Amino acid sequence: MFKYLISALLSLFFTLSFAQEIKYHLKMPKPQNHYYEVEMELTDFKDAVLNVKMPIWAPGSYLAREFAKNVNQVHAFNANGKELPIKKINKNTWSIVRGKSKKVYVRYEVYAFELSVRTSFLDLTHGFVSGSGVFMYVENHKEKNGLVEVYPHKEFNVITTAMKEENEAITKDGSTIYSFENYDHLVDCPIEIGNQEVFSFQADGLKHNVAMYNYGNYSIEQLKVDMTKVIEGATSVFKQNPNQEYTFIIHNVVNAQGGLEHRNSTVLSVNRWTYNGSKYKDFLKLVAHEYFHLWNVKRIRPVELGPFNYDSENYTSMLWVMEGFTSYYEKLILLRAGFYTDKEFVGKMFSSLNYVEGSVGTRVQPVSHASFDAWIKAYRPNENSKNTTMSYYSRGSVIAMMLDAKIIKKYKGKKSLDDFMQKIYADYYVKKGRGFSESEFKKELASFIGENMDSFYSKYINGTEIPDYNEQFTPLGLKVNYVGKAIPSVGITMSNSGGRLIVKGIRSNSAAEDAGISVNDEIIGCNGFRVEKNAFDAFINGSVTGDVLSVLYSRDNQLYSTDIEVKNYESPRFDFTIIDGEYTPFWLRKL
Repeated sequence: MFKYLISALLSLFFTLSFAQEIKYHLKMPKPQNHYYEVEMELTDFKDAVLNVKMPIWAPGSYLAREFAKNVNQVHAFNANGKELPIKKINKNTWSIVRGKSKKVYVRYEVYAFELSVRTSFLDLTHGFVSGSGVFMYVENHKEKNGLVEVYPHKEFNVITTAMKEENEAITKDGSTIYSFENYDHLVDCPIEIGNQEVFSFQADGLKHNVAMYNYGNYSIEQLKVDMTKVIEGATSVFKQNPNQEYTFIIHNVVNAQGGLEHRNSTVLSVNRWTYNGSKYKDFLKLVAHEYFHLWNVKRIRPVELGPFNYDSENYTSMLWVMEGFTSYYEKLILLRAGFYTDKEFVGKMFSSLNYVEGSVGTRVQPVSHASFDAWIKAYRPNENSKNTTMSYYSRGSVIAMMLDAKIIKKYKGKKSLDDFMQKIYADYYVKKGRGFSESEFKKELASFIGENMDSFYSKYINGTEIPDYNEQFTPLGLKVNYVGKAIPSVGITMSNSGGRLIVKGIRSNSAAEDAGISVNDEIIGCNGFRVEKNAFDAFINGSVTGDVLSVLYSRDNQLYSTDIEVKNYESPRFDFTIIDGEYTPFWLRKL
């Protein structure tokens, strides 16, 4: 009896172990038509009806991109090749009646012709797969592991991805098989397919791979040295790296678009000429930013950011921590790695500070609101956005600098924001294996700093007050001076377009707004003279408060005239002087 029981249990174990298999086949037989051909092979699923879904967004980029718009020709078949009933039931879901089929094949094609770090692309030069826009998933089964078999086009010889390769040799049809732990892992491993140049190096004892698509003026040996310094600078913040291997996919293009973080890889889009001269440090700063996300957002994260809901927006009011803190550390890492001087680092931070405080929208939108509304505002700006919104990247970096100063003063220079980041990483990711709520983060911050954070949050996180920066930073070796001054202004931004002077922006409560000028108006004349941009600027700059400019303009090809009374406008602005501080200046903290 015991023998039969063991046999039954083993049979059950193997049945469960190999049940509900998922395998994707990714093909690209004709890259010039920009279509990937995808087949999902589903084995032993028990659901009578299988719903397969295409995500609406890519984690790390907070905009509903509606990837289902690129999907065509969705069909389902059983193991005998008989087509199964399938029906689209909403914008990103297809419902399949499985019947008694033990195997179900779902075949579809994806149009891929948007080369960015968050979208997929395919042409005769290469293929790039951002997983959430190419791979569907089975509803209620995102936790399942599986395989991806990539069949590169005959002219493509290299595949780069952070997924684990399962077949040691390329198969007879040229395909390579990779494994994933679950759907979140699958779409967190972008794939570059083509003839990219690949090199590797060791940093902090870990292997780092770099895949270079397209020509650039880079030196591989120089990149190995400099990227190692950046990686080691980032790792030193946490004193441990959760990966065994890491992959950079770098697209060298004309119109650079930044980067997108992943669990053990990143995709960078940079100008191909960025590797020499003054722009090279900006490339290293991008490397620092995306690599720091390895901890901050991929592991240190709000509870809303994983496991992901791919059907709708994943709202959080804490992007100022995820992106803002990372924007602070991107500069601090370059300082510690020796790429910035002390003055350069502080100058970069004050550039962010002045951008924040000088923006009209920063007095309207608190940073927590900017985080929450990223889905509808940050990635969908319009002509009025500057009046109503602000950047959680820039404001968040300034707040990180303020909190760093608070911690240094609290611990008399013996601890910094590094120590808080280490603690929250250990307490939530390592010990609890989860993200934190906003209230938990605030509580942890208050406990670490040793003061109630209600006032700080009320003023600077959920409010829009200008901090007393001199009080914040003088003890740490920075004297902050207010240098804003009122100047004559009408509050209008313009550009020459096809020989016409077009209004591009109107500042809220400005003289131009009061006079009735709107965005897209064409400025034709001022004070009896025909003007272009330089001439109109000269009229404004030569005015004093109270002067009146008589302006002729066109709207929808109709002519109008108005008088604009010049007003004074003062944009908050600060500069700094490095002085002897009570504590070791925070910008001098070395590795």
